Amino acid sequence: MIYSNRKKGEIAKKKYGQNFLKDESVIYKIIESMPKSDEKVVEIGPGLGDLTGYLVENKDVTAYEVDRDLCEHLRTRFAEAVETGRLKLRCGDVLAYWERGRLEERPYHLVANLPYYIATNIVLRALKDPNCKSLLVMVQKEVAEKFSANVGEKTFSSLSVLARSAGEVSSVFDVPPEAFVPAPKVMSSVLRITKRRTLHDTAFETFLKTAFTQPRKTLRGNLSKRFDKKEVTAAFEALELSPSIRPHEVDTSLYHRLYKILTEGDVDGRKKTPRGKRQLPEQTERSKQ
Repeated sequence: MIYSNRKKGEIAKKKYGQNFLKDESVIYKIIESMPKSDEKVVEIGPGLGDLTGYLVENKDVTAYEVDRDLCEHLRTRFAEAVETGRLKLRCGDVLAYWERGRLEERPYHLVANLPYYIATNIVLRALKDPNCKSLLVMVQKEVAEKFSANVGEKTFSSLSVLARSAGEVSSVFDVPPEAFVPAPKVMSSVLRITKRRTLHDTAFETFLKTAFTQPRKTLRGNLSKRFDKKEVTAAFEALELSPSIRPHEVDTSLYHRLYKILTEGDVDGRKKTPRGKRQLPEQTERSKQ
């Protein structure tokens, strides 16, 4: 069933942050931006199924939809694809399905028009899912900028570091509010992340949150709120970082090196105890005897 734009606006539910695409050219651009792969596709928030219809023509698709009414609509619209197994429809909160750590049992590519209120959480979940190989998601432009920003840009954030730790990141194209029904109040962007590795270190995430606590303050000052100031100073000296450098001015590889130094204590040959205190070299040798 194809709904008119007026009908789309009437059935959209605010509690789910629903904004349905009415511009078919945007759907074509999303399809063209997908990876050329035979692996299955996971679609989060298929809504009325406008993108889903193109996906099931060439891909095995699993679609997650939280809105029970839309689930019934999709089940009817794609009855043949559901019957043949080309489309697997799962009704409910995708984050509940993700609790086990992997959304699917085999590799997949994620495609989604994400509600703004949950977009960041879903992107981070996908980066931690070893079976997710890539993401092509519609999000608020501000969110896309935080994930795709380059070092030195004001929008470079902890999300930028995490995304670039996982793989290649880019904001593919912008989508104006008038492309949706109802029209959101902000610009949207399609974000693409091609994964090279899976995020698994939650302690590193916590470290980054500390580093970007006050983005306009110095990085050394932010880190000194959690780590010993002398250790932070030693780490900066080892990496030849300016004491006045800001969080957005440090690239991803340096954040990983900083994290390693401050958590493992390998600046000057001394190691940390499990409680985070340093041991002198002779104490380390004594503990091996």
